[in-house]
Amino acid sequence: MGELKYTPAVLLLEDGTFFQGRAAGKIGTTSGEICFNTGMTGYQEIFTDPSYYGQLLVTTNAHIGNYGTKKTETESYSIKIAGLICKNFTPQYHRPMADQSIQDYFEEEQLVGISNVDTRAIVKHIRNKGAMNAIISSEVSDVTVLKKMLAEVPQMEGLELASKVSTKEPYTYGDPHATYKVAVLDYGVKQNILHCFAERDCYLRVFPAKTPLEDLIAWQPDGYFLSNGPGDPASMDYAVQTAKAILELDAPLFGICLGHQLLALALDIPTYKMHHGHRGINHPVKNLETGHCEITSQNHGFGVSPDAIRANADRVSITHMNLNDETIEGMQVNGKKAFSVQYHPEASPGPHDARYLFDKFVKLMEK
Repeated sequence: MGELKYTPAVLLLEDGTFFQGRAAGKIGTTSGEICFNTGMTGYQEIFTDPSYYGQLLVTTNAHIGNYGTKKTETESYSIKIAGLICKNFTPQYHRPMADQSIQDYFEEEQLVGISNVDTRAIVKHIRNKGAMNAIISSEVSDVTVLKKMLAEVPQMEGLELASKVSTKEPYTYGDPHATYKVAVLDYGVKQNILHCFAERDCYLRVFPAKTPLEDLIAWQPDGYFLSNGPGDPASMDYAVQTAKAILELDAPLFGICLGHQLLALALDIPTYKMHHGHRGINHPVKNLETGHCEITSQNHGFGVSPDAIRANADRVSITHMNLNDETIEGMQVNGKKAFSVQYHPEASPGPHDARYLFDKFVKLMEK
């Protein structure tokens, strides 16, 4: 496609910080919690990750759109970010395998964005001041009006969002003749997580977030999986109760990201809102069981309390730790076939250092 028509756009943060740029995608207004991702590639997978639901995404990579978009490079069936903030938005793409330009993709998905802003300054501001709500508009420029609109946006802390992105009806994934059956509780599961299970001889049934335990048991699975997803885990009492009940079954249980936080809450270990979260594909994590270090893909704004988990050493063991800030990245429930990690071992995009965790889960089901 040709050069985009120039349309002014603005970005207003909750603390009054203001940026001017140009419109990207649909002309309109959008709001949510602002966050940033440091990944150098995989923007389409990031846009479609359900864990970003309700968030405005700042990309630190300078060029977005230069390799176009492709229908198969998604983690869900639609864009999940609330809006995009980037430096260079490039409708012209140079990849023969691409299906369409990022501008056409955004218009089709009705996504509002802003480009030509100083993303370095925005990221430094978030790192210093912390995550906060923000609003993007290419139709309203009056700061007073935007402030009133922004005041109506709910805070992420205390927000239950998983049920909004979860499947409405159960569905299956993989080979029905596979050796293992895994019941997946969908709080915003990524397609490549399902793929990693399926390629390890697992047949999956993906259940809505609020499915009663008896419905999961009726399918007679060999193991249970608590998926990633958006929102505050402390607002998900229904999911915490389900996780507690699965623990009582003493069945193999694996949690990723939000699933990790829910497993902690099921053990009465609290979670907390992080200052600005971890989002990128280059976070160093140490496996405390092997001594090996992994480069990991991450996307989370909440964490598990380090003090509380150490105070419960008789019930749970820390298995992984973030080498940047020593936050809890993995745990094992003592005496149970249950474990979880805060990061994304499927890593699409990202390094595949941690895919051994899927093998670990399969070995638990073998036993």
